[in-house]
Amino acid sequence: MPHIATLLGFALISLGMVLTPGPNMIYLISRSITQGPAAGIVSLGGVALGFVFYMLCAAFGITALLFAVPYAYDALRFAGAAYLLWLAWQALKPNGRSPFQVNKLAVDGPRKLFAMGFVTNLLNPKIAMLYLALLPQFIDPAVGSVLTQSLALGAIQIVISVSVNAMIALGAGSIARFLGTRPSWLLIQRWLMGTVLAGLAVKMAFEAKRA
Repeated sequence: MPHIATLLGFALISLGMVLTPGPNMIYLISRSITQGPAAGIVSLGGVALGFVFYMLCAAFGITALLFAVPYAYDALRFAGAAYLLWLAWQALKPNGRSPFQVNKLAVDGPRKLFAMGFVTNLLNPKIAMLYLALLPQFIDPAVGSVLTQSLALGAIQIVISVSVNAMIALGAGSIARFLGTRPSWLLIQRWLMGTVLAGLAVKMAFEAKRA
């Protein structure tokens, strides 16, 4: 098992990632506002399944492969940093949008809601980079099984992400109405998210792989 400090560090990274705007957050908020909190929770079930898929991929081979092929690891690390910087720019640029400024979506049934949540997460570059570029930085083969560490870290990410996204889905309407009448709060939210994303990008780019 990873050290407690490692688990706490990854938990903080996971919290920062789930609080930053991305495809999952935008989809869940849009769905909750358009069709109600229950639809947002059903969609979140599909998102959660996507997290499990990525966790299993990381645990059963992909993370170990990245440790064995340094150039592949570095390529993903720098690609991930570049993507996070792009997300930061989207939040910080003069005409950037908050995820709470949503688009209306068509009303869908539970199966499609679940499926769309799964596909949205599966095609989410931020989650791919979290598992393929950030997670390996918290794995130390010297402290035990890489598989066990991958599963433990992945479980932490899933619990944090599902919990936070559930609260966002349930409160999306109220949050959107609150921010909609307070433009300065929207600006603060965008700058906070952009700063967190930029910080994660710098950390990813300059933190070397553990031996």
